[in-house]
This record gives sequence, structure tokens and C-alpha cells, in this order.
Amino acid sequence: MQKVMVIGSPGAGKSTFARKLREITQLPLYYLDQLWHKPDQTNISREEFDLRLADWIAQECWIIDGNYQRTLKARMEACDTIFLLDFPVEVCLAGVKSRIGRQREDLPWIETEFDEEFRQAILEFPQKKLPQIYEWIEQYRNEKEVIIFRSREETEEFLKSM
Repeated sequence: MQKVMVIGSPGAGKSTFARKLREITQLPLYYLDQLWHKPDQTNISREEFDLRLADWIAQECWIIDGNYQRTLKARMEACDTIFLLDFPVEVCLAGVKSRIGRQREDLPWIETEFDEEFRQAILEFPQKKLPQIYEWIEQYRNEKEVIIFRSREETEEFLKSM
């Protein structure tokens, strides 16, 4: 495990899992949210995002946390391990609610509210994003280590077993 993707719905706990995995493996951890978002809550350009992501992917080892669907395929091609946190929508909604008002290392500002557009994206994730993720995972299943978690307890058990 040298090049690791951590993907799943917003609020699933990708960043928390990735941080714990970093502590165990000592692999460098990169957050796509930290790359995409500026502290003033604007975004960098797609071109800059893609260039910086390509630099990360070219590194010898890494954990990359985040979905950013349009870049999933490139990361899947480069990684050796895929962790998918496929949790129920209610768990993901609760995860986002629990982080409101808290400083996070994976985001350059503190979320002060659970905005409706973001909530809607979580509600739609299982129908709009997950089928494509599973389709791509299936393409790489024989070449990559693929680990799918259905609950936070499964992630904790996995980390304890390392």
C-alpha cells in the first residue's frame, strides 16, 4: 500500500479515515478539498487543480482523500489501493452536521452552516455518483486492492487490524 485513494460520500468520514491511515502508514496525505478551495471560499482554476493533482499522483507514495468525480479515473489508474466508504445517507448527513463550527485540516475554513445545495448533493450521491464509482472500481478490481466499508465500525476494525 503505497498509493491510496479514499473516496465516498461527503460526510462519510473520508478525511478522518485518511488521517488515521496516515498515522499508521506514515504515507503523505493530500486533501482534494484543501487543494480546490481557497481560504476565502473561492476555488482555484480547474487547470491549476489538475496540474497540482498530477504532481501529487506522480509522487512515489501518497494517500489522496476526496471524490472530485472528474478526476477519479486518473487517480484509480495511478493508485494501488482504493478505499470506498459506502455509508448510508443518514450517516453522511450526521457526519457533516457534526463538523459544523469545527476547524479541520482538510478544509481551509470553518463551515458555519450546512448549506442546502451540499445537503442535496449528499442525498443524491447514491443515485448520481455511486453507480459510476462502482463501475470504475469494477474495471480495476483485478489490478488494485479494493476495500469497501459499509459502516464506521468496519473502518475502525480495519485500522485496528493494521
